[in-house]
Amino acid sequence: MKPRGRKLVLIGMALAFVGAAIMMVLNAFEDNLVFFHTPTEVHDKNVPYERTLRVGGLVAPGSVKRAEDSTLVRFEITDNTKAIHVQYTGILPDLFREGQGVVAEGQLKKNGDFVASRVFARHDETYMPPEAAEALNRSSNPSESGSDNLSENKGY
Repeated sequence: MKPRGRKLVLIGMALAFVGAAIMMVLNAFEDNLVFFHTPTEVHDKNVPYERTLRVGGLVAPGSVKRAEDSTLVRFEITDNTKAIHVQYTGILPDLFREGQGVVAEGQLKKNGDFVASRVFARHDETYMPPEAAEALNRSSNPSESGSDNLSENKGY
């Protein structure tokens, strides 16, 4: 084989190797990618069942129900428009309470319940994830699309 042919074969093999590596990285990202949704988006969109996602909003007042014989907790997350039922087994963060901002990571079941594997509470009184602040602003002020009142005081 001529030197030019060898170079083309080498370049072709290198491109195939790089392409395969890129495909493997993208596949790994797809498996580990977790999307954030509000309760309204979960109700209105076609959110996939049995796939890991995050639902964020406020813990609905009066919704927290704890099992007496286990660490099972049931509560609702609301964005002041719609709410979603959440079931979590484990120890909740210290800052978890009714009316407080929370993000639950888990899977939406076909019966409409969200089974959380992790629950995150706000870390101080002024912080709220930008996505959650924007979603709460949209749901409480649907006519004001440019308003960003909740995310002005991010605390960082």
